[in-house]
Amino acid sequence: MIEDRAQLAFKPWVKRYPAVGGDAHATLVFPHAGGAALAYRSLGTALATAGSDAYVMQYPQRGDRLTHPAPATVGDLATDLFDAGDWAGLGPLRLFGHCMGAVVAFEFARVAEHHGVEVSSLWVSASEAPSTVAASPALPTAESEILAEMVDLGGTDPQLLADDDFVELLLMAVRADYDAFNRYGCETDVTIGADIHTLGGDRDHRVSENMLRRWESHTTGAFTVSMFDGGHFYVNEHTADVAELINEL
Repeated sequence: MIEDRAQLAFKPWVKRYPAVGGDAHATLVFPHAGGAALAYRSLGTALATAGSDAYVMQYPQRGDRLTHPAPATVGDLATDLFDAGDWAGLGPLRLFGHCMGAVVAFEFARVAEHHGVEVSSLWVSASEAPSTVAASPALPTAESEILAEMVDLGGTDPQLLADDDFVELLLMAVRADYDAFNRYGCETDVTIGADIHTLGGDRDHRVSENMLRRWESHTTGAFTVSMFDGGHFYVNEHTADVAELINEL
């Protein structure tokens, strides 16, 4: 019997969306670069409605972790998030990560497996494979280039990008994540035991279906690819469908 989750200890910046009634699988959500936990409230709610006990991660340098120091590497960030709670008490974990969040989730799975915490599946959304990151162009860190990147990717309200206070906070979060990501490297033969299920938008000009398929080398378990209508942030238009798909497996 899974331990009563209400009694488990988690950092206050881990945002929980409890499933309604009965025991449920735990799904951990890892935001994209610069993304705050609040941006995944709709997905957390949809996962809870579909039957998952959802936990949305908050990275340092934003929201209620604004003063927390930025992690130097993606591995450091994954360890920081793993240390935030008693994940072993939740039973087998499902992990969902969007864009950079998928790589953070992959590293979280490696840390979890090292500590004997079972991860049943990793859901990769719109992300290049870990082994391809080092050879990709470095992410920008100059203000003008970051803002251009945000516009190109979509997913951020243009009105917010015109708000100087919002932009200042966004730049702090994005730089922290981009700096860590630019230092990341992973060999093709590094694997996790969890199944990997990849998801993407069929009009995503950043991450193609072929790029998603490169994730297959990083699991010793099952591997699938599912494509949705939409661009890089297709998940915003298919939140309920994504939540249902995660809960089906």
